[in-house]
Amino acid sequence: MKETFSICFSAIFALGLVACNPDTSKQVSQSTAATSAVTPDASTPTADTTKPSNPDAPLMAFTETEFDFGTIKDGDVVNHTFKFTNTGKTPLIIQNATAPCGCTVPQWPKKPIAPGSTGVISVQFNSRGKSGQQNKVVTIIANTEPIESHVTMKGNVEEGVAAMNGPLQK
Repeated sequence: MKETFSICFSAIFALGLVACNPDTSKQVSQSTAATSAVTPDASTPTADTTKPSNPDAPLMAFTETEFDFGTIKDGDVVNHTFKFTNTGKTPLIIQNATAPCGCTVPQWPKKPIAPGSTGVISVQFNSRGKSGQQNKVVTIIANTEPIESHVTMKGNVEEGVAAMNGPLQK
């Protein structure tokens, strides 16, 4: 009985390791990519990815999607504004913007952005309790195609006493 339990437990544990191993997922992704690179035959339908399914959909064109704040001290607060233009044909409505943790807080326009108009996503990163390389991705959900857009704040946080001069405006 103990041997059966031990064998079952070992098999489950090994399966868990294989399922959680990032190298295994890379191999699966690479093999999937290799399979999808095969040229389809005439009977295989292909999607035209060059044209959006809704050509009138609003589009968010950012002036930048990544901001490197450099090296700061633990406890410093960095604010950055990501500017965008609605380059689509209909009003852009941002439904939500989220970050991976409470240390990164995005703010976005609540009113529709008309075609040709600009808007901003303001992001504040509080480094208190953080150290080392940081890479905070903000996911923006809007009535665009695709529905998600991303902006990133990254940099290095050194351990130590933070400056008491308030938030950094970078």
